[in-house]
Amino acid sequence: MPGSSTVTVHADREVLPQRAVAPPIYQTAAFSAPDGETFARAAVEPRGQDFYTRFGNPNHAQVAAVVAELEGTEAAMVTASGMAALTTAVLALVSAGDHVVGQRSTYGGTASVLLNLLPRFGVTTTLVDQTDPAAFEQALTPRTRLVLVETPSNPLLQITDLRAVTDLARAHDLLTMADNTFATPLNQRPADFGVDLVWHSATKYLNGHTDVSAGVLAGPAELLDKVWDTGLLTGTVLGPFDAWLLLRGMRTLPLRMPRHNANGQALAEALDAHPAVSRVHYPGLVSHPQHKLAVGQMTGFGGVLSIEFTGGFEAADAFLGRLRYARRSASLGGVESLAVHPASMWRGMLDEEQIAAAVPPGLVRLAAGTEDTADLVADVVTAADSVAMGSRS
Repeated sequence: MPGSSTVTVHADREVLPQRAVAPPIYQTAAFSAPDGETFARAAVEPRGQDFYTRFGNPNHAQVAAVVAELEGTEAAMVTASGMAALTTAVLALVSAGDHVVGQRSTYGGTASVLLNLLPRFGVTTTLVDQTDPAAFEQALTPRTRLVLVETPSNPLLQITDLRAVTDLARAHDLLTMADNTFATPLNQRPADFGVDLVWHSATKYLNGHTDVSAGVLAGPAELLDKVWDTGLLTGTVLGPFDAWLLLRGMRTLPLRMPRHNANGQALAEALDAHPAVSRVHYPGLVSHPQHKLAVGQMTGFGGVLSIEFTGGFEAADAFLGRLRYARRSASLGGVESLAVHPASMWRGMLDEEQIAAAVPPGLVRLAAGTEDTADLVADVVTAADSVAMGSRS
């Protein structure tokens, strides 16, 4: 298999062969057909590219080709956002009366789907401590159909043992889905461990420039065709221009991720023993309780870390206000560093009790961009020093 940089530049070349070096934007809602037979065939082709853009578009197909190659899967498809990828897939795979096993530590939007949306359709969920592989088996019921994991988790950076979960799922004939947004296929490929479907908020690292909202799913073609059928009904279509921007961003993913990895590691090490900090969550730290597992299934640890401040909510807010380079923002994965207070951000997705169970009030999620490492380290240490001095005054 060619290297990741070669894949991101060339994996889509045969999707629609052409003389243009930079692919054009197919900014059209519909495509014509030369005859009735061609039209009828295009109307039912799963994940097509030349019938109607809600069904598929050449720009969608180009992104999908690159993602599938990077994730090591048979196929891929795109959606309008990471949440669209998740909800479309889950709605396609479970029905009323079914049961889903998820994680306690997971993105707030994912938790809201499991705890607040699915019960409206008669689907129940059990959330488990993903650091304990045995907890997944203990949560299974005769109605379990899907196991949903996220590793590293958002925002606590906990690691799920992918091999243990997939072995369990296959023994019980269950499907598995993994959120690979934080790791990216450059640092981790869940399909290599037996995961059935992999999804991303492509808004983050895959795009890398904070100018697109998009989602992707990767896995077996037959399973994705089922998800695509549901996507036609929910209308979670990605615009052609956004797909083109996503493809453009993915071209440089292998160049960006090593810097994200290096900056994340450097920031975690710089803050790990700081007097204003009670704990740093980052799987690249030897002190991380699952560091050995992370090393076994990841080749890099990403640019996201979470910091718990001893001063709680006030200290976390003060730290965010003193950062020079990392701006207060809800996203991550772009070239610019961003930081956020999850307990505040998730109020639109979860109720107060659910938030309290998911994240400490003094937690800050810091997403390292691609700035110079020394500049970022100096910035966060200065901000943390200010917090420590304020707590003593």
